[in-house]
Amino acid sequence: MDKTVYIIVGPTAVGKTAFAIALAESLHAEIISADSRQCYRELGIAVAKPHADELNQVPHHFIDSHSIVEEVNAGLFEQYALDKLVELFQKQDSVVMVGGTGLYIKAFCEGMDAMPNVEGNIRETISQEYEINGLAWLQKEVKELDPQFWINAEQENPQRLMRALEMIRQTGTSITEFRKAAKKQRPFKIVKVGLELPRELLNQRINLRVDQMQKNGLIEEARNLLIYRKYNALQTVGYQELFDHFDGKINLDTALELIKQHTRQYAKRQMTWFKKDNTIHWFDARTVIIEEVKR
Repeated sequence: MDKTVYIIVGPTAVGKTAFAIALAESLHAEIISADSRQCYRELGIAVAKPHADELNQVPHHFIDSHSIVEEVNAGLFEQYALDKLVELFQKQDSVVMVGGTGLYIKAFCEGMDAMPNVEGNIRETISQEYEINGLAWLQKEVKELDPQFWINAEQENPQRLMRALEMIRQTGTSITEFRKAAKKQRPFKIVKVGLELPRELLNQRINLRVDQMQKNGLIEEARNLLIYRKYNALQTVGYQELFDHFDGKINLDTALELIKQHTRQYAKRQMTWFKKDNTIHWFDARTVIIEEVKR
């Protein structure tokens, strides 16, 4: 039988985790997470990490696998996932991958291109400018200098934005141009499954999820992570807004509303990214049937 990786993609809050677990159980398979934040063991509520009972239902990999003080990127994920597949395929014919980080999934499916080295003075200058001028300045610079990247960028993630700005200043070329090399061939079958919902319904689910996160201890979690705020892992929706609240820049209600707004915007960018991939088979998350996916 062919070895197969079923990749479940879609926007945040669409229901990927529950579906991936159900699919994995039906296949007697294990799950590799393709989420750029759930791999950090210190993070939990804000990144919508699967609950303990969900993790106990099916073995998960790339969950709690790294610390926020470590640098984790798409290239590292590619190698991690390929190494893990060698192990898993020795005991099963199928593996389920699930996540909303498009670049990680692209790296796994197609490989990562070699990036030019960036001169240290360019990186240092951009870092200093960001420290002085803040996220709004960084967003404006990237939007103006690399609109091609900006369209699908994680626009609230300063580390990704600084990387793009470094590349355009170093080479004069968009970072996206270095992601167009020949696709690597993988020795297994890949089936991509996309879950989607009507925009209004997805937005309602996002808003309800943030409300539930608050009840589950989101604010306390963010407060405990304040000392790590400069690490890349914390440059993400759900923490940055609360850090601004702790700094006295905004009140709590505003912070929570911004988390909802930024999450909705992120979900829209996720869909823009995934809809460009014509190899994804799309299903309504409310009615998808596992047997249809397995066919």
